[in-house]
Amino acid sequence: MEGGIAAQKINFIDFNMRKLSLLFTKDGLQWQISKSKKVLEEKIWLKDEETPANLVTEKLDEVLASEKFSEISVISAINHFSVVEEGLDQHDLGYDLIAYNADVKKDSEELMLSVNKKFGVQFYYSFPKDYYQKIKALEVPVHFNFSGEKFLNSLNVKNRKEIHVNLYHQQAEFFAIENKKLVLYNNLDATSEVDFLYFIMFTLSKIDFGITETYFYIYGETTENETFISEMQKFVPNLKIVFDNLHKKNFVLA
Repeated sequence: MEGGIAAQKINFIDFNMRKLSLLFTKDGLQWQISKSKKVLEEKIWLKDEETPANLVTEKLDEVLASEKFSEISVISAINHFSVVEEGLDQHDLGYDLIAYNADVKKDSEELMLSVNKKFGVQFYYSFPKDYYQKIKALEVPVHFNFSGEKFLNSLNVKNRKEIHVNLYHQQAEFFAIENKKLVLYNNLDATSEVDFLYFIMFTLSKIDFGITETYFYIYGETTENETFISEMQKFVPNLKIVFDNLHKKNFVLA
């Protein structure tokens, strides 16, 4: 090429782009902003008698408008769900399956699916359409998942009876697993730590998990649920705290 300069388009990568991780619970929203897997910011909001009824919506709008994120990860721990064996492809039944556990509203809740191949199950769950549409409207890569699926996928289990409990603020989810097979999953309000403890004990009696033969593993907001753990230790000989949420360190968002 005489007297010319070869031109090449250069795609610049903005290394300042950051990832937003959102965790929705029944009455709250927690988010983390990270860069190169390092958590830079973290905030949590929980509804109570003194906060606005639309607190979660307000805070979601606030963080989504704060900057342009490179990607968004969404974890829903909202207890509108159903768990079935992997392979069910009649997805139109999803709302009906969820309705056995919760008062689902088709017009305001998006039907979602998370598949766990490790244990051969899949979770149908519903997610508020308003939140879903606001997140999708940003047109950045986004990944949705159900907290139960992510929790289950993180477990390392043995050939014995095990209960794995993930604690949130005012909420909890747990798995009963026997010989590496899933027996039961539940996700429920835990405003009363003692009530939740007795619910677990009642569940054990129904699925034939003896207290002395069952191993208990606790994750999440252990400090916030000290009463639950101390009361459980009175009944349970085999109990281990696996993961304690700390500032910028969250079990489900990790």
